[in-house]
Amino acid sequence: MAAITLLRATSSFTWSEWNGRFDHADRMFNSVGETWKNCLEGATDFKELIPEFYGDDPSFLRNQLNLDLGRRQNGSYVGDVSLPPWASDAKDFLEKHKMALESPYVSQHLHEWIDLVFGFKQKGGEAVTANNVFHPLTYEGGVDCDSIKDADQRVAMLTQILEFGQTPTQLFTTPHPQRITPRLQQNSPRSPSLTSPISDLTPGSLNEDSSFEDLTEESRKLAWSNMSRLKPACRHKIHKEAVTAIAVTRDGASIFTTSQDSTLKMFSKELKDFQRSMSFSNMALSSCLMLAEAQMVVCSSWDNNVYFYSIPYGRRQDTLMGHDDAVSEVCWSDNKLYTASWDSTVKVWQCDPHALCAHKRSHFQLLAELEHDSGVNTISLSPSGSLLVSGCKDGAVTIWDSNTYSTLQQVDCHLGNVHRVSFSPDGLHVLSVGADRCMKVTDVHTGMMMSSVSAEEELRCFCWDGNWVLCGGQSGDLLLWDLMSNQLTCRMAAHAGAVTAMWMNELSGTVVTGGEDRQVMYWNINT
Repeated sequence: MAAITLLRATSSFTWSEWNGRFDHADRMFNSVGETWKNCLEGATDFKELIPEFYGDDPSFLRNQLNLDLGRRQNGSYVGDVSLPPWASDAKDFLEKHKMALESPYVSQHLHEWIDLVFGFKQKGGEAVTANNVFHPLTYEGGVDCDSIKDADQRVAMLTQILEFGQTPTQLFTTPHPQRITPRLQQNSPRSPSLTSPISDLTPGSLNEDSSFEDLTEESRKLAWSNMSRLKPACRHKIHKEAVTAIAVTRDGASIFTTSQDSTLKMFSKELKDFQRSMSFSNMALSSCLMLAEAQMVVCSSWDNNVYFYSIPYGRRQDTLMGHDDAVSEVCWSDNKLYTASWDSTVKVWQCDPHALCAHKRSHFQLLAELEHDSGVNTISLSPSGSLLVSGCKDGAVTIWDSNTYSTLQQVDCHLGNVHRVSFSPDGLHVLSVGADRCMKVTDVHTGMMMSSVSAEEELRCFCWDGNWVLCGGQSGDLLLWDLMSNQLTCRMAAHAGAVTAMWMNELSGTVVTGGEDRQVMYWNINT
């Protein structure tokens, strides 16, 4: 019922007088249901809802004067408008229709209708993608009638425009923000696919009322000691290309994934359903992270840009054009954004997240530019944010002081690409994996190689606690390594292609992985 309020507005109903006579009986406004179906399925029926549909006077739905409006082809006379079965009478229909207009569903989707009728999907490529195109004569400025010399032809053109209707003036050229509304509490009936929200995928000690702030070192150790019992809970193929990054809000309510298909996808834990899909360019998105108490998602792209997506407003809020080649990864700490790029630099930007959330264009101040000898594939910050580590295409791993932007250590760790780097929880060591199938641990203070493990396959991503490493392999399996003995202790079948992204919650009991097979998998520890 609520969807009736979202009819495409292009022309008025044909139920009033035209040239002194009523229209053909079968073209009159006879039934709400039939008209609704024609607008959805017909290629030539474009109607709008007039204001009376939301008023208090239902007389426009009744033939109170018993006018002879003709007989339809099925033999029935045109009389009162046939109403949907959920309306007991015309008055009840209007009351429920007004309720529908003010319903949470319409509020949450109103911006989509604005985009179609008045916004960026009214014209151009976005309109074609949205199947929202009409005859050229219906668009404002589509034809210059004054330039038509033949009077009869000009009158015919004007008559055609007046009879078919005209699209409104385009008011917006960018996506309209979503209306801020209270979050839905009920589950969406549209899709049962997302059956396991983040809170359900954690060990038994974490439930809906648990706080992510009350995590203990003991619980992490317990989770890691049971990591070999990690089991897949559910999987979803949501992208058209390989998944590149995963980010989850601190409360686990929303899950974001980026992909080489250029889209940022959002899942809702509360609705247990796929919720949003955003595309900022036609090139791959390489990473994402959360900002400002889950109000903003930052995405890096192969088109050299960094995009800021406002979750409450459902739109791109800002763009940082800071590199000369693809941006491979981004990190955040203390109002500083670190952007790594294949242009062989890591740039540090001063950025106020609250200004972004205030829906203002932000001023990005470049604080430093960290030069490398080759393209930078990956970066990571220490837990305290005082150190930065970068991994490059030439195999080098560099540790930086994030306060002075000076180099502390530079080690030629790998032969070929460094896929991932990360600090240990205590910030004393750096783990890196590369195209040479090696996994190496480097001491932060001395630059010495503390451990080196040769695997049977490339390790693409990982999470670790300083002693144990959960890796995503080129084969698509998850591999659990014990760094104390440098032994592979467990192999778990996961994806049909390489595991390209991995996220683990602070309790270390929930794991989300993404792969080249375009799937996102949710894992928990069976205790």
